[in-house]
Amino acid sequence: MSVLTLRLDGPLQAWGASARFARRTTESAPTKSGVIGMLAAAQGMDRGNDAQLARLAALRFGVRIDQPGTRLRDYQTAQHQITQASMPVSERYYLADAVFVAAVEGDDDLVDQLDAALRAPVHAPFLGRRSCPPARPVQLGVRRGADLVRALRDEPWQAAAWYRRGHRRQSTVQLTVLREAHPGEPGADLVRDQPLSFAAEQRRHALRSVVTETVEVPHPDVQAATTATARVPEHDPLAALEESI
Repeated sequence: MSVLTLRLDGPLQAWGASARFARRTTESAPTKSGVIGMLAAAQGMDRGNDAQLARLAALRFGVRIDQPGTRLRDYQTAQHQITQASMPVSERYYLADAVFVAAVEGDDDLVDQLDAALRAPVHAPFLGRRSCPPARPVQLGVRRGADLVRALRDEPWQAAAWYRRGHRRQSTVQLTVLREAHPGEPGADLVRDQPLSFAAEQRRHALRSVVTETVEVPHPDVQAATTATARVPEHDPLAALEESI
């Protein structure tokens, strides 16, 4: 088994698990449906290919909140291009300045295929909506022989430098992880973002069990400063005099 880790970082993100009429909300963290959709698009998968989707949906999924970001509301108006009639007013919600580490666990061959697809995607990745491109390359790497929990714990903190400076007094940081629960695992919540079909005429999702926990991750800036201080060479200004006596 292998784990593919992803950095989801952009000016805006939108991970909607539900939408009613003209109001489109966003969850506080990436959904499994959204991330699997991004991987499927990178492979060039047809929306109606439910068999191929089932293979991707079987991957175990988890996400770590490295930088929670801020929720913002966009108030939109539109006009029909031909009739000039006013379209319904819509509200769209986004996460601004958020950074996440997502991970999928599965067979080595499938994980390698997804990693290769992200490096040369058929369709460009986006963070929940097409209007939300990533700020940096999405793929972080493949971890061999690691499980989902270990990969999300061991991946270095990906938050922006300005955000990390607000935690510079801490040598480690506590980050929230949302991961798929094992069968029968207690304390799990149910969320409806397990993709069954991306067909345009009828998208379908099922419930899955999610466990919320925290992991402790080293602060890279504090560690670097400590290492630099430790490497300062010792200097004794009287050493040369002592040697001459």
